[in-house]
Amino acid sequence: MPSPIPIPTEYRQQHTWLEDLQGLTISLVAAGVGVTFLATLGFITGQTAGIALIVSYLTGASFGLVFWLVNLPFYAFAWKRLGPEFTLKSIGCVTVLSLLVDYLPLGMQFDYLNPVLGTAIFGVLTGFGLLGTFRHKGSLGGLGVVALMVQDRTGFRAGYVQLIVDGLIFAAAAFLFPPRVVLYSLFGALVLNAVIAFNHDRDRYIAD
Repeated sequence: MPSPIPIPTEYRQQHTWLEDLQGLTISLVAAGVGVTFLATLGFITGQTAGIALIVSYLTGASFGLVFWLVNLPFYAFAWKRLGPEFTLKSIGCVTVLSLLVDYLPLGMQFDYLNPVLGTAIFGVLTGFGLLGTFRHKGSLGGLGVVALMVQDRTGFRAGYVQLIVDGLIFAAAAFLFPPRVVLYSLFGALVLNAVIAFNHDRDRYIAD
């Protein structure tokens, strides 16, 4: 939702490197715990994280390694479209998230995790983590940068590009996994996107 009252430039937040570090650290821990909940349940999500989860489940490779490799091609696009600061922060964020999701299960295991509760926690925590990385000029990698480039060159809106990609990911999952996996995964993706939609407004909070 747009901010009803524009925020004057002098009141917009400016982050020091230390504020960036702590903000990104908190965001990545939240996102790491969220994705760990999802992976524990054997569910998927959209974007490159969803691709990495599917490949991980099918091959037995670690999510962290697959997620890190899947994001490599997008850094060149990010460097061109959004600049070196965003790209370098994104590389760092993706690397840390990859390590967290691989190693958090060593200290966080579940005898039972309700799928509705687990996917809801995934959506809330990962959505919070994404918001934090956005606000500190970073990202968790993914197809968003390519979607922006498609929008720049063709006029086709970036949001629609991402929806189409997510639709293809879930369509592929429908052929690979039982229906309950796909349905619970869709619920988690809905919660995550709701968190982003209701809370992300670049005009309300801009870090220069």
